Amino acid sequence: MAPSLTRRQVLGLGGLALGGAAFSTWRQAQAAPLAAAGAAGLGLPPRGDRRLVLISDLNASYGSTSYIPEVGQGITLIPSLRPDLVMCAGDMVAGQKASLGTTQLQAMWAGFDRQVLRPLRRAGLPFVPAMGNHDASSSLVGGRYAFERERQEASRYWRRQQGDLGLTFADASGFPFFYSVLQGGLFLLVLDASSAQIHAEQLRWAERSLKSAGARRARRRLVMGHLPLLGVSQGRDTAGNVLAQSLELRQLLERADVEAYISGHQHAYYPGRLGQLDLIQLGALGSGPRRLLGQSGAPFQTLTVLDYDWSNGLRRDSTVNMRTRQLLDPGQLPPRLSDSRGRTQMRRSTSTGG
Repeated sequence: MAPSLTRRQVLGLGGLALGGAAFSTWRQAQAAPLAAAGAAGLGLPPRGDRRLVLISDLNASYGSTSYIPEVGQGITLIPSLRPDLVMCAGDMVAGQKASLGTTQLQAMWAGFDRQVLRPLRRAGLPFVPAMGNHDASSSLVGGRYAFERERQEASRYWRRQQGDLGLTFADASGFPFFYSVLQGGLFLLVLDASSAQIHAEQLRWAERSLKSAGARRARRRLVMGHLPLLGVSQGRDTAGNVLAQSLELRQLLERADVEAYISGHQHAYYPGRLGQLDLIQLGALGSGPRRLLGQSGAPFQTLTVLDYDWSNGLRRDSTVNMRTRQLLDPGQLPPRLSDSRGRTQMRRSTSTGG
């Protein structure tokens, strides 16, 4: 059995790029008992006709090529949950820093490939990525991308993976930044919401895509982007950390009968409802979990599971607290959240009809 390490030792190992492979091996060994227990130890509801696992915000500090233990444990756990699809709402690597050179950016994506994507693909799990601000920020300065080099490296990496993600693309013309997938009765549209501004032409593309025959024939329509419509966490309920066109996007998705908008970035889980749209606001699996607005409890990493039952039209959401390895009781979450602009979302039931 591997020796027990202190938290300080773990963090020290995580910061050493040259020691990343050894640390990854150690972390996988530590995570093995969790995977062996698998779904049986979590108390998840019965698996539906389709099961999705949702993760977000995996990255550690700027330039990191390794991940905190909860990420390794989550990635080891996921195959035992037997999902049909894994979706990631962004921040897979630790960019958004101009001083990071091409070699370091490539090392970061290589670390993600080795520690996250390859284990999931070896398990035969299709993977849907969305770009986050730390992956490939779409922020503009003087009409140019502020992190152009990061966007180039993200594009190079994901275009090499495109044919091996296990996905059936409906429209891959903007991959990996924006694209759509038809998978197992689900129409999944991914937006480049890696900054507060979604370009107008991309919104027009999204509306056309959601009106397409494939989208209309699908049993359900889901949209995923990194930034949320509303702030839900302390320190992130500010301009630049939520989408500037939140009302416009919500109305677009409602017109297209989209079931839910899946987002990350806020590092706190909240199952919300705004108008006719479900908001699946994912917590961080990686570093820096945050408290919900108005809450004082200790923050924690999360992993979310969606189960669809086609016979009765239900979707059941289950979220795992990765610190305690227990299901989160949604009744312990605030019944409503109001952001700094006075916009309120209600906590919805985690068993939702079609």
